Amino acid sequence: MTAASNSPLQTAIPAKVWLMLLLLGALWGGSFFFARIAVKELPPLWLVFFRVSIAALALHFYLAATGQWQSFCKTPFLPFFGLGLLNNAIPFSLIFAGQTVLGAGLASILNATTPFLTVIAANILTADEKASPAKIAGTLIGVMGAAVIVGPSFFAKLGAPLWAELAIIGAAGSYAMASIYGKRFRQVPPLFTATGQLSASTILMLPVALLVHGVPEPLLWSTGAWLAVLALALGSTAFGYTLFFRILAASGATVVSLVTLIVPVSAVVLGIAFLGERLALNHLFGMAMIAAGLIVLNRGMVASLARKA
Repeated sequence: MTAASNSPLQTAIPAKVWLMLLLLGALWGGSFFFARIAVKELPPLWLVFFRVSIAALALHFYLAATGQWQSFCKTPFLPFFGLGLLNNAIPFSLIFAGQTVLGAGLASILNATTPFLTVIAANILTADEKASPAKIAGTLIGVMGAAVIVGPSFFAKLGAPLWAELAIIGAAGSYAMASIYGKRFRQVPPLFTATGQLSASTILMLPVALLVHGVPEPLLWSTGAWLAVLALALGSTAFGYTLFFRILAASGATVVSLVTLIVPVSAVVLGIAFLGERLALNHLFGMAMIAAGLIVLNRGMVASLARKA
């Protein structure tokens, strides 16, 4: 998920924003939890399709109900395909494929490398977002954390889910590229951007899912799997995007980026509590390093919070 904002950091973060941030972290952590349930029955690419299509439909209804749909229809649609590809179709497909063998907690931890890969991509591809010493330090710490998590897989027995771990990191890389591509949507209302990218993703994923998996058999999927799909589409995606853009408008990109500290914790707790998942010591140590790297990246925010304490 991506968005661009030039909003200045506020001197204090309202309690309402903190509550929304915690809720968003829970929703996005829940996306790994619900995906882990659904992907046991749904082919990964069909899961992506149903996630984006149901979420897009919900947002279209919301725009119509609030009188914004006609304005949305006047927005150029073609650019949304690039954003939908980088921000939905590719990363969702890689994450769901990885989650066929990886737990929700580990997948969410690896996905938390997104900010570090964004720093690297922005430094290479943009002229106005060059890496600072703090960004370099935070990125190195975070990347080393990912290496700690993935490293043992290189030496494990044949069949270890190294490919799945690399798929999640690949998804993080796609999110990073989306954050750069997404700059062109700064003048587009955020809700229009979310609706447009999800609509474009729906169009992109339908032929791909048909080609790879064939015609779906939804009647064979259990009620639990469908409930997970609906929670993933309506809660984690449609409502999650709306909440994300509210926080972005209220407090800026720096504040909303702190959700990357909350998501892995939420996913790990849900995975352990309801799916019986367990994390190895290197996973926990890697998560701690990623969290430390994120704090270094957001050192200005951390200093501001310390002054307000």
